[in-house]
Amino acid sequence: MTWRQHRAQVLATTGLLVLLGVLLLVSAMDATRYLAEHVVAGCPGPAEQCRAVNVALTQRYGLVYQAVLGILPLLGPALVGAFWGAPLIGREFERGTHKLAWTQSVPLGRWLGVKMGLLAVLVVAAGLALSAMVGAWLSVFDDAVGPAFSNAGLFNLVGVAAAAWWLFAFALGVAVSAVLRRTLASMAVTFAVIALVFPVMVFAREAYAEPLRASYTEYETVLGQGAILTGNVWTDASGQEIADPPAELCPPAPGETDSSAGQQKRDRCLAAQGFIATVEYHPVSRFWRFQWTQAAILAVATVLLGAVALFWTLRRRQ
Repeated sequence: MTWRQHRAQVLATTGLLVLLGVLLLVSAMDATRYLAEHVVAGCPGPAEQCRAVNVALTQRYGLVYQAVLGILPLLGPALVGAFWGAPLIGREFERGTHKLAWTQSVPLGRWLGVKMGLLAVLVVAAGLALSAMVGAWLSVFDDAVGPAFSNAGLFNLVGVAAAAWWLFAFALGVAVSAVLRRTLASMAVTFAVIALVFPVMVFAREAYAEPLRASYTEYETVLGQGAILTGNVWTDASGQEIADPPAELCPPAPGETDSSAGQQKRDRCLAAQGFIATVEYHPVSRFWRFQWTQAAILAVATVLLGAVALFWTLRRRQ
């Protein structure tokens, strides 16, 4: 029964994943051929010719990266919640089929639990398949795109994040449909809630752990490693944190106010007087720590939403 009622969503999602996989595979194979023809000795590396190749790759596959992978982190969960979760209960009330389905020998709790459980397994499998495909594609474009850790969008498409988001969205759609009992209204609310929750979770990543600190002289190295930069801090000669050194100290020379050389000169002058600038960051080595932290948060929310859907349906079954 679960298959018969939801096969359209399952087949459509499978077809979209296959199309995406073909697109990523073709672009990755073409990129591999392009790299074999254009990469010179010493690449990957900081050389200018390496940067030129990376820029060319970015321009060559910018459409795939921006138009496809750019919207998937938010659009993917929204579609799963709207088309997998929202119709699960809302459609039963709209069609009146709940009066027959929920009065048979199979208890309502079992009916809902089995349907949600089976579909949740498929949702997780689809999310993991997506992350595997995107991860394989990114391995070809590492130097052009950069590490997924520092890119909020890509971070939610690789590892366990995609599966966690899709499962959360599915549970959200089911819970909303249990409360509203209307499919279209549930789809709209699910879209809106995910659009609000997603940026909150993105900004919350910085709070998953205490950031490390590095001096400004290490800034470029930290940034090049794909770290998440969270801010900067000044300390005075006594080691106390301050918002900014006194403006009258080490004034820039005329014409150097906004230049990089002028800023470096001022930093050296301030350092000689005991004022040290540091950057706060999360190193790329925390990738899996952040992945599992986010997955755990979404998993807790998923369980709570599933409980809401079950409780609300059992309470208002008529």
